Amino acid sequence: MNTQIVKHLTASINGVNIFYRESGPKDAPTILLLHGFPTSSHMYRNLIPILNKEFHVIAPDLVGFGFSDAPHHTSFQYTFDNLTKYIQGLIDQLGLKKFAIQVFDYGAPVGYRLAVANPEKITGIISQNGNAYEEGLSDGWNPIRQYWQQPTKENRDNLKAMTTKESTQWQYLTGVSDTTLVAPESYALDQFLLDRKDNVELQLDLFSDYANNVAMYPAFHQYFKKYQPPFLAVWGNKDPFFLLAGAKAFKRDLPGATIKFFDTGHFALETHVYEIGAEILAFLRTLPE
Repeated sequence: MNTQIVKHLTASINGVNIFYRESGPKDAPTILLLHGFPTSSHMYRNLIPILNKEFHVIAPDLVGFGFSDAPHHTSFQYTFDNLTKYIQGLIDQLGLKKFAIQVFDYGAPVGYRLAVANPEKITGIISQNGNAYEEGLSDGWNPIRQYWQQPTKENRDNLKAMTTKESTQWQYLTGVSDTTLVAPESYALDQFLLDRKDNVELQLDLFSDYANNVAMYPAFHQYFKKYQPPFLAVWGNKDPFFLLAGAKAFKRDLPGATIKFFDTGHFALETHVYEIGAEILAFLRTLPE
């Protein structure tokens, strides 16, 4: 079998279907790719072929995103703890004993929770605009912070603007010098899935719960300090949500971290997948199997 093909699979975890992409030789070192808001494993479609010649790649969709199930927000608890529980279930079902993680946006608090819970499994961490420090949060978080502080219906409704077509496209294009590099199917697919009935409400629940990610930053820092996992940050330097200071801050707890900046925005892989892919490959080749 050609190990460089990409399979599109589904696993049932506690009665919820989790979609994931799998590629590469199963006996090779594994890397788990975790996506962010408002996207899915589709964001890794161009990175997977760069990695799968040498590595076993698993890229799941979080519950509520992509092609994983999206239970109604009144019947499912949309918290980052709960999202992590289902990715942990996938890890356990697939029998992954050792793996690196690549985290982006929402994938960061999920991935860092996994690392705290499974320090013996983590061979290395790659953060692509995956924040873990308060100084990394830009003013773009202010409306969400306001909702944390005053969880009124008005403040919740104000956040619906972040789930519109205009906002999704803005996330992809802001900070990008050549927007012709951004494939329109990326933000079009994200928006199609965001526009599913009642999906906006689950997204608002996650905006609310993001406060618990910030509260967990000290626990993430403690993990970094104690275990010193090999760490690579590959960061779009014009990200409107996660600032350069957030990338540089990893050096406080991980002095050996490698920090690389790229002249692009939040979705850095849309414009710099080959440059970032080369950095990731070089990093992965240094990790213990």
